Amino acid sequence: MMSFSNLDLQEMASAFIVLFAVLDITGAVPIIHDIQERGKRVNALKVAVATFVLLVAFMYAGNMLLDLFSVDISSFAVAGSIVIFLLSVEMLFGIPIFKNDGPKDSATIVPLVFPLLVGAGSLTTILSLRAEYHIANIIVALALNTVVIYLVVKNARIVERVFGKGGVYVLRKFLGIILLAISVKLFTSNLTALF
Repeated sequence: MMSFSNLDLQEMASAFIVLFAVLDITGAVPIIHDIQERGKRVNALKVAVATFVLLVAFMYAGNMLLDLFSVDISSFAVAGSIVIFLLSVEMLFGIPIFKNDGPKDSATIVPLVFPLLVGAGSLTTILSLRAEYHIANIIVALALNTVVIYLVVKNARIVERVFGKGGVYVLRKFLGIILLAISVKLFTSNLTALF
């Protein structure tokens, strides 16, 4: 059960940064722009709400799935840290690791929400964070990221003009370094818990 008495500003900030890096909404700006250029409408509210609902649902149902396969949260967090590590390598070195091979008929939900925002990386991260932080802090961090997603999708053209392609590129590299450090921390803290 979620209790807001365990709210911790440091945990919230850390979870927010991790989720912001993994969701990579600023990196999706050129994709949103491309979808809109092809005459398809992207519903910002729908994107934000669907992302929040899917990630919260997986945060709760994910543990039941792990129990079903007799996998503990620390083992999943170690596996998750490897996925986050690969995401950071992709962001830092521009090496495509995660293939975007979903259907392309629905612009708002597919490919924008799934698999771009709610993909292997974010689903793994949400459970890895659950092993590390209190659930209330994760939900607040996710809600704040949802607001950012809504604002960025709603104002994609403005964001692209303000940051420019170079700015989005630099931000992506910076977030890649943050993710790399977080993956190492998740790996070491949960690996010691396993032994």
